[in-house]
Amino acid sequence: MSQATKQSTSSRVKPQNPSDMLRGPQEKTKAIAASALLWVLAAAFGFPVIWFVLSSVKPAGELFSYPLSLLPSSLDFSGYVTAWESYDFYQFFLNTSIVAVVTTILTVFASACTGYALAKYSNPWLKVFFVCILATTMLPTEVILSPTFLVVRDLGMYNQLSALIIPSIITATGIFMFRQFFLTVPDSLLEAARIDGASELGIFTRIMLPLSRPIIVTLAIFSFQWRWNDYIWPLIVINDPSKFTLQIAIQSIVGAENVNWSVLLAASVISIIPLVVLYMVFQKYVMGADINAGLKE
Repeated sequence: MSQATKQSTSSRVKPQNPSDMLRGPQEKTKAIAASALLWVLAAAFGFPVIWFVLSSVKPAGELFSYPLSLLPSSLDFSGYVTAWESYDFYQFFLNTSIVAVVTTILTVFASACTGYALAKYSNPWLKVFFVCILATTMLPTEVILSPTFLVVRDLGMYNQLSALIIPSIITATGIFMFRQFFLTVPDSLLEAARIDGASELGIFTRIMLPLSRPIIVTLAIFSFQWRWNDYIWPLIVINDPSKFTLQIAIQSIVGAENVNWSVLLAASVISIIPLVVLYMVFQKYVMGADINAGLKE
């Protein structure tokens, strides 16, 4: 190779920037620090849950023994058997499932319809209506308990599961979520569907609802959790033990003078199992949607 060729080759090779050389180790250090922080937070939040679950299978004599131990010496599932059989947990589980599932379906449908109307129809009164809906979020729940109870009683729904379902269908949070999402959907997509002869109902059911699947799943998880964990409202409107929900049933285990901790812990674990399963199954669907699907450049 000639001297001129070597000089031209060396001139084309630029010296590496020292900041670029340091960027790799710095980014790796930041990633390690962030991962370590997340593991610490996960341990801080997960440790009480692990202790709670393991305590539910401990023999009753080990719950308050000193020194405290995380792992049980032997697995004791008698608390689960007692909670499921002696306290008629099957009926409470069924009541709560009916209320949570039916309310969730109706809440998602009503919120989607309302959010679509507020986002895609132009009317001054719709804006006023939306402001009124948002204003309800500023009211504490305790403020509307009494008037809601009077309405439920006068309609003859007292001591019925319908009293737990109907007042919980409309939620300002769900309407707001769907409205904000539908605002991001291009109007050109709806106009193209109308030109192709699609009806308004067809546009809503065949275009808008499939696009809003992440919002549907997210609101469904929230709504199911709200209804499953609800305690105050069922305590007010349900007086028949055969129609108790899980949260009222768990509270009934707590006696006036003594508490059967083995049964109480086991019943509490049973009550959270559906929520854990629900999240594990549907979490993969909670992701961003491609709202430009079907549009041509």
